[in-house]
Amino acid sequence: MSGTNHDRGMSSLWRIFRVILADQKTALMRGAALSFAVLVAGIALLGLSGWFITAAAAAGLAGMGAVFDVFRPSAMVRFLALGRTAARYGERLLTHDATLRALTSIRVRLLATTISAPHDLLVRLRGPQALNRLMADVDALDGVPLRLILPVAAGLAAQMLTFAALWWLVDIRVALWIAAGFLAASTVTLYLAARAASNASRNEEAKAQAFRSGFIDLIRARSDLAVYGQLAQRGEAVLATDAQRQTDRDRLDRVERRAGFALSLTGTIVAAGALALGMVLTRAGTITPALAAIGFFASLALMETIAPLRRAMAELGRMAVAAQRVNENLASAGIQHHGNRSSETADLLVEDLSFRRADAARQVLDHVSISLAAGESLAITGASGSGKSTLLLIVARLLPAGSGRILIGSVPLAEWDETGLRAVLTLVPQRSTLMAGTIRQALQLGAPEATDTELWQALEAVSLATVIRTRGGLEFLLGPMGAGLSGGETRRLVLARSLLRRPKLLLLDEPTEGLDEATALAVLEGIRAYLPEAAILTASHRTVETRWADRVLRLDQTGRGAQ
Repeated sequence: MSGTNHDRGMSSLWRIFRVILADQKTALMRGAALSFAVLVAGIALLGLSGWFITAAAAAGLAGMGAVFDVFRPSAMVRFLALGRTAARYGERLLTHDATLRALTSIRVRLLATTISAPHDLLVRLRGPQALNRLMADVDALDGVPLRLILPVAAGLAAQMLTFAALWWLVDIRVALWIAAGFLAASTVTLYLAARAASNASRNEEAKAQAFRSGFIDLIRARSDLAVYGQLAQRGEAVLATDAQRQTDRDRLDRVERRAGFALSLTGTIVAAGALALGMVLTRAGTITPALAAIGFFASLALMETIAPLRRAMAELGRMAVAAQRVNENLASAGIQHHGNRSSETADLLVEDLSFRRADAARQVLDHVSISLAAGESLAITGASGSGKSTLLLIVARLLPAGSGRILIGSVPLAEWDETGLRAVLTLVPQRSTLMAGTIRQALQLGAPEATDTELWQALEAVSLATVIRTRGGLEFLLGPMGAGLSGGETRRLVLARSLLRRPKLLLLDEPTEGLDEATALAVLEGIRAYLPEAAILTASHRTVETRWADRVLRLDQTGRGAQ
């Protein structure tokens, strides 16, 4: 990363860490304290061990071995070793658990933001791509606290404490050499590693997401690809994407290995310098050999403060991109809250409704007015693009009205409670989705408490009961997107699911698409018989639908309506 992108990436990483910290502050702070304790215990353990060995040897050479206290230093060595192990276990337990819990909260918030997005944005989402991006982005963020922020903070704190301890116990020159050597060399090394790995890290993540999305698309569309002779070619394209991802992965591995070598070389040079400086000071009589050993062994232990950061630098580009996207999604509009009013009736009144899409040259709807009472049916007709489906989406409150007034049961649409609105209004869009599962599961999505008798009654209403019985009944298993049924059968199953909700206002977008005229008429009559008191508004292009309706409203290309 460089320039503005670098600054924006680091800012995004910091904002994400603040979100994670706010969600799991207590656990992360305890984990950070334990991480610091692990480093301090390791440094103290090696420093004390070096002093103990050297001091014991010096005492033996001086003939003072019999009076040298070996018990307290050895007890402290054992205490530090056991304490370091316990602190490491607690640190891993706390920080990993807290991070996973925080990422779960972020994932839930992202899903809530996604499902509450405007309808025109939702219809453009590609399921595999959106899901893969959401999951991969959130998964990439675990490195922000675990491999970046907490290790850097704990490492810097441990370096500062070690500097102060060495200044006090050994000599300011030894302390300065070790601190300056580690901080300067590791900063340069890690910066160069992050810069070298930035593009490869970003590209590797992009290729990984493209591979997963492409593979899912390949599996879902395998039949169509085979029919058109493109299955092998598409499979090769997916494998080529994975090969490119692996190339970037290899480049990242090389960067990480080189950074690791440079950091190891830094530790060796600093330790050698500390040893040489300690020998010089010992010969000058400034410090004792035992104190010189403290500086040397402490410098060896300080490698633990910088070595783990090489992986974070290799993944920094990936984490920064993920953090930017997640921050943008979290900052976008959340779930929209509407009023708390509701009504027992669902008569529909639309007055002077107008709607224009963003940057559109003309209005889709221009001062459209309709009224629909309980038990009535109204068919909206017109050429493709005249606004029929848009009108239904606005009435269903999935698109915002540009101007005008919409009332359902004498209550303005914007003031309806969301739960209450969905209880009285049901929309069957032109393209509906059936998930993999049984017929019973598909129907009970609309009415979870419905009995088998009620399920069969809904199927009878849409002239689908006989077909389902021949397929094995309610336990007939559907594949993804309703695989196992024809287009017309899928459409009727979706209609049956909507009937089970028993809405007072039913919105149907081309309800008999894919059905022959006789079946279409039987389905329409079955819907009316099943919901005799419901107000039914349809977007229609077939004659059978307009003949069945009580009234017809035609929309022209300017978005105006005439009955």
